[in-house]
This record gives sequence, C-alpha cells and structure tokens, in this order.
Amino acid sequence: MATRRWIVSALAAMAACPGAGEARTIPAATPIARTDLPWWRQRHQEKLRDIAQAKPELIFLGDSITQDWELSGPPDWQDFAPVWQRFYGDRHAVNLGFKGDTTASLIWRIRNGEVAGIAPKAAVVLIGANNLGRVHWSAEDTVAGIDTIIEELRKRLPTTRILLLGVLPSERSAWITETTAQINRMLAARYKGDATVSFLDLTALFMRNGVLNRALFLDPRLTPPDPPLHPSAQGQALMAKAMEPVLATILGDRPHS
Repeated sequence: MATRRWIVSALAAMAACPGAGEARTIPAATPIARTDLPWWRQRHQEKLRDIAQAKPELIFLGDSITQDWELSGPPDWQDFAPVWQRFYGDRHAVNLGFKGDTTASLIWRIRNGEVAGIAPKAAVVLIGANNLGRVHWSAEDTVAGIDTIIEELRKRLPTTRILLLGVLPSERSAWITETTAQINRMLAARYKGDATVSFLDLTALFMRNGVLNRALFLDPRLTPPDPPLHPSAQGQALMAKAMEPVLATILGDRPHS
C-alpha cells in the first residue's frame, strides 16, 4: 500500500502538467521513486546485488502480487515458495516485485539499475493494480505507463522477450472493476501480433459463474479481512500453469507443471 509521502510525490507529479497547448504530463508514465521508505530503498539495493550475482534468464517485474512469490507458509494459502520452486527454481529467475508500486515506480526502478548488466531470455511484467488505488489513475494513463515500461525494457534488454500480464481482477469498487477490464482490452489490442511482447489476460482464471472466485485470494483470509486483490498461493499456481506455454517457448525448455 502506498504511503502518505509517496502519495504526495505522486500528486505533485500530477500537478506538474504544462500549460494549454502543451503535452500533458502523465504521472503513470513518469518515474516516481519511493526511496523515502527504508524497506523499499533496502530492497532496491538488495535486488541490484541479486541481479549482478544471478545473471538471470527470467525476471519478474511487478508489485506486491509478484513480491508475494517470496512468501512461505503455513498457512498453505500463503505458501508461495514451493510453487515458485516448482516452476522457476531451475530457471535462474529473479523476483523484482515491490509491494505498493505503480507503473511510475517500476519505471524508476528500471531506469535505476534493476535491469542493468543482464540479458534474460524472458521478462514477466504484472503491474497496474496500484494505479487504480489511492492515486486513482485512468485506464488511458495506466496503459501509457505500461507502454513506457515496455519501451524501457526494449531499450535496455533488446534480446529479451516480454510476457505482459493483464491487470488481475479484484473486488475493490465498480470503477476499479470496469477500469481493469478497459486496461486489459486496450493492452490486448495494442500488443496483438507483437513480435517481442506476448500479452496474456488471466482474468478468466479467477472467475466462477461470472463472478470473482474469492477462494483464490488471500485477502479475505486476513484478520481483519480485506477485499480480494492478491491471489493466494493456489491462485498463483494457476497463473504459473497458464503462463507455461508462453514461457517454455521463450526459454526453450520443457513446460513445467
């Protein structure tokens, strides 16, 4: 979740719009650091060391949903580590997920060393859920932010194939539900047939009879419970299986199951 100081930074970026007749500044596509947060600053430094040592073939870029791969249980719904090991343990993978990040902060991380000096075969990008939270950025602005991320990765990792995941469904508000669907429609159209980016919308995995399957999320199990947003370990296992046909092709290995 974004902190108060980070929100102030985001709002300041929103206010930095040029005058009439000039291009509008899009905060979602403008790098925003969160280095005022000690844990975030420390994690960034740790990840710089990780990528330097690992020389990964596979990287995951995202927010808390991606960072959750590092959690281990019990309980079993929070035991992500075995699933990560099963699918990615032999693939020289590095997790670059940071809880609370929007597209803006992921852009900052990419521009500040988190993909420097590496040449992974594949990069999985899952970002945008926090754009729809407190900062309340539109579908158009969020897509602009994701486009900027893709452009940055193409520039810095020219040989890397990108698996872009759609924003996952949640149960936060009617506006967020509709905006999530709008973002995914826009991304599907924009990256259809792209030679370097494969777009995958995983929404259907989390739906049952036309409504969100709350059993696949960890938030309702918390004390106190929160609205469904973060997949449980079982939910992310379904995601991993759905991603396998694309990832195995990019990595040139056998599909994991």
